[in-house]
Amino acid sequence: MTDESATTPAPDPAAASDAPAAALDGKATAVRDAYDFEGTQIHLGVLVREGEPDPQVPVNLALDMLNRHGLIAGATGTGKTKTLQVIAEQIAAAGTPVFVADMKGDLSGIAVPGAAREKLSARAAARGQEWTSRAGTSEILTLGGQGTGIPIRTTVSDFGPVLMSKTLGLNDTQESSLGLIFHYADTKGLGLLDLKDLRALIQFLTADDEGKQELKGIGGVSAATAGVILRELTEFENSGADVFFGEPAFDTQDLLRTASDGTGIISCLELPDVATRPTLFSTFMMWLLADLYQDLPEVGDADKPKLVFFFDEAHLLFKDASKAFLEQVVQTVRLIRSKGVGIFFITQTPKDVPGDVLAQLGNRVQHALRAYTPDDAKALKATASTFPTSDYDLVEVIPSLRTGEAVVTVMSEDGAPTPVAVTAVRAPESSMDPAPKEELEKIVAASPLAPYTEVVDRESAYEILGRRDEQAAPAGQGTTAEKRSKDGKHDGKQRGKKDEGFMGNPAVKSFIRSAGTVLGREITRSLFGTRRRR
Repeated sequence: MTDESATTPAPDPAAASDAPAAALDGKATAVRDAYDFEGTQIHLGVLVREGEPDPQVPVNLALDMLNRHGLIAGATGTGKTKTLQVIAEQIAAAGTPVFVADMKGDLSGIAVPGAAREKLSARAAARGQEWTSRAGTSEILTLGGQGTGIPIRTTVSDFGPVLMSKTLGLNDTQESSLGLIFHYADTKGLGLLDLKDLRALIQFLTADDEGKQELKGIGGVSAATAGVILRELTEFENSGADVFFGEPAFDTQDLLRTASDGTGIISCLELPDVATRPTLFSTFMMWLLADLYQDLPEVGDADKPKLVFFFDEAHLLFKDASKAFLEQVVQTVRLIRSKGVGIFFITQTPKDVPGDVLAQLGNRVQHALRAYTPDDAKALKATASTFPTSDYDLVEVIPSLRTGEAVVTVMSEDGAPTPVAVTAVRAPESSMDPAPKEELEKIVAASPLAPYTEVVDRESAYEILGRRDEQAAPAGQGTTAEKRSKDGKHDGKQRGKKDEGFMGNPAVKSFIRSAGTVLGREITRSLFGTRRRR
């Protein structure tokens, strides 16, 4: 949260050295002019000249060009996470909301003001930075409420068959079959809220005689394929992923909020335990982007983005990704730009990002890379070759960069890349240490998003199909519904009525008539397979 009382200015930069400023040569002048944008600027740092930062030559990013996306790369410990922090806190200060995926748990400090330290003050002074301890208004989020934060959940219907297939690791045939099952639910207006709903519907459509007849009209799913999907679904659920699906479903429009003072809200998604499940992480990130894409209007060239995403440890987004999923990532990155959303990938080397995605990243901040092995040397040369031609020998410069220094080129306002500049990155003004748990708890307790913490378990396909089984079961025999009730959901008993078929079942009719929900209407899907909600 914003703490206006915690402000500690850095020492006067002029006091850092009594030596007169060196006259700018042609190269420095060209850099200064190229990074002096007309619109709002994000101050990244200053040019390094003769081994030292030169405050006369600021290196900036143009706020209105951040929807051209970006890459922050570098070896572990070179300062890329702090560079992310520097950019994100200034974007928020300029009135644009920010979303940060914090894989290691070390970015939560962006929510609290930084502490003045001698080393930090010296770094700021050397860069001509008037450092002030401050932090913007922040939200702390978690996937499914695991850990401290406002839980992000979504329904299985919202998530859709494309991303679910990626999550379950299905092949093309299995993905097609799962898509058919979703299509049946969509056309019948049957919302799938959680994984139990999806499993119950698969069992009904593939193992029940009436269900097979229902599915036969639009195609069919083999028993073997259904078995694979169910096994993968069970394994996925047993891994703890069931907590990520359900209600209340998170509305991604809540990521677009601004604070009362006009600054953008920083939404920090804490993900330290999800690193062991990269597929889950990547599919949820893609769901967030896809959901935003389908809801946001086209904005063209705007003065500032609607939202800027930062994906730390971005290699997890692409780990073991199928060709179809990579194509979807490329398409999302390409199209969401026109909706005013910028995406920054933070990873160790550019080769962690597929070439088709890398080609769309107009803002580049490259911290040091090491070349200890032949593969490292090859990666270094490949990285250097992706920058515009310059007077720098980047194969020599990149390994020699100190912590907090980076090779930079960004997208200028006329759409051309700026000259390459070796840059000393400014110091973050929020805390560079993880926020204490008690601070995070205070932020969560004061959040207007608190209603998301109350889990809702409405009647859905699981209960409806359970009631149908019960009505169809001979007297004195156990039903599937009774067996399912052991999983913790009510069986919704309803006896003594004739079974008139699934869609004629009174429970189904009641469900479809549910007022105030979208579950009683045919569901339509976006380009990315997610449910259209608006």
